[in-house]
Amino acid sequence: MRRTFIFIILFSLFGQYLLGQKSTVSVDSISMFYNEFKIEAKKKIDLWNKDLYGPILLIDSKTKAVFANEPDESGILKADGNIYTGVLPDKINIANTAINWNGKRWAMMMLPLPKNKYDRIGLLAHESFHRIQPSLGFELNNIENNHLDQKEGRVYLRLELEALKRALTAVSEKELKKHLTNALAFRKYRHNLYNGSDVSENFLELNEGIAEFTGVIVSGRSKEQTISSLSNGIDGFIDNPTFVRSFAYHTVPVYGYLLYKKDKSWNKKITGKTNLTNYFIKAFNIEIANDFKDAVEKLVNDYNGSVIIEEETKREERIKNLIAEYKSKFIDQPHFEIKFEKMNVSFDPRNIIPIEDKGTVYPNIRVTDKWGILTVEKGALMSPNWDKISISNPVSIDGEKIEGDGWILELTDGYGIKKNETNGIYVLIKK
Repeated sequence: MRRTFIFIILFSLFGQYLLGQKSTVSVDSISMFYNEFKIEAKKKIDLWNKDLYGPILLIDSKTKAVFANEPDESGILKADGNIYTGVLPDKINIANTAINWNGKRWAMMMLPLPKNKYDRIGLLAHESFHRIQPSLGFELNNIENNHLDQKEGRVYLRLELEALKRALTAVSEKELKKHLTNALAFRKYRHNLYNGSDVSENFLELNEGIAEFTGVIVSGRSKEQTISSLSNGIDGFIDNPTFVRSFAYHTVPVYGYLLYKKDKSWNKKITGKTNLTNYFIKAFNIEIANDFKDAVEKLVNDYNGSVIIEEETKREERIKNLIAEYKSKFIDQPHFEIKFEKMNVSFDPRNIIPIEDKGTVYPNIRVTDKWGILTVEKGALMSPNWDKISISNPVSIDGEKIEGDGWILELTDGYGIKKNETNGIYVLIKK
């Protein structure tokens, strides 16, 4: 997917933008967060031969109050001790990401930050990696992997992750290599099932996987704490409604951490063009059998395969019903289609639902564009090429504020909506 729009992926709960409330964030606690991250970033400066500590925006999602560690060039942020505070313009979506704003490239994170110190530093490092990512030669790619919403794709991802959990707790090199070999066999077999999946998965792993690996290494955890965190992270990930955009947070960090124990420079040997699957196979000196099917079928039950397959079979039936409901709501029935001009979007990637070749439903999404601001809480269908979004028809029109079931559209001057009397579909128009 190559388009000129900008999008922000929200890798935490979708923000509610309740302006006008007083922020309860402590400037002293923000200062402490910055200081603890600065210390750990300095300790690990050789990870990328760059200082991860740089311009950071911490945002109170309820008030859009900003707590930065540096001033901005336009002077919106004012000094408050060693912290700079202000209010983020409403047009800017809040997310855990990197953003170019007011003359600088910032790492942006939503408050509150995790209570656990290691989780907090890991998040700061992850998003700060995204800030320096372009300078390291890694493109910003967040391609959806819709095959990971299909039964077989989910089954073989879960089997790979089960093997990786075993690799984390291996007590010998022989056992470690066995589980890594099996994990990569499940991966190769999955790629064999879905044409092009090796490429699309690799794009996301080079983006979010490497960023999360960075967070793991910089967090400051001990060996035992790291193994526990990675294993528990996989267990929690399995409960996500979908894997299509979030799997990379749990694959590359495990491979990367295990390889880091052998070669602390491995990450500096890859580029934005590296095929990580092939790289890990070579780096761990692993051989994968050419007959994927026979080899994999013998391994399935060694990694809780029967339970995984049963769970995924039941899920497949539930999802079929949900997809039918969404197709009726956003395709078959009259609905409201909004075309993009210069779009910026934030969303929660953990609960999106691919709808065959019709696009993807985002239960929670916020879009800003020349035409205004759209906030959705009950689902919207994004077109496959990201040129428009479909929502249910409006139920209330009050000047420039238009509302429907679970969504609000705030239009800017010069825009309106019009109903096609033939098919009942609403569209956005310029007045």
